[in-house]
Amino acid sequence: MNKEDMLYMRRAIELSRASVRDGGGPFGALVVKNGQIIAEGSNCVTKQHDPTAHAEIVAIREAARKLNTFDLSGCEIYSSCEPCPMCLGAIYWAHLDKLFYGNTKADAHDIGFDDSFIYRELDLSPDKRQLPMTQMLADEAILAFREWSEKPDKTEY
Repeated sequence: MNKEDMLYMRRAIELSRASVRDGGGPFGALVVKNGQIIAEGSNCVTKQHDPTAHAEIVAIREAARKLNTFDLSGCEIYSSCEPCPMCLGAIYWAHLDKLFYGNTKADAHDIGFDDSFIYRELDLSPDKRQLPMTQMLADEAILAFREWSEKPDKTEY
């Protein structure tokens, strides 16, 4: 880790602590491109009544908006904590080049943020998960997938 990485991580940690003082969750994140902070985010779940408003998601959404792209290749993300499954998925989908984090998911577990059940659920087949899941109208739903597959001018992501 170089000096700049440490500065960015300290900023993510600063955002997490400010979030706690401001009534949010103890998480902060920022997206960096070419040595410049593009976007910052802190956990706003309770403040915005949005269960997806995790720090990483907030930062990714802002970076994508500012850069006018859904592909954040060439960017890194710094998070005050190892991302939850949702945020980790978003980091992969955004094509961020690298993730730096401070606290671990075990540290988050110790203060009541336990995502281990989600990781376990993902390994199960849908019929074995705690959340009842029922597939419906598959023959109709597949039509959109066929149209997408046949569309010559689609924007792949």
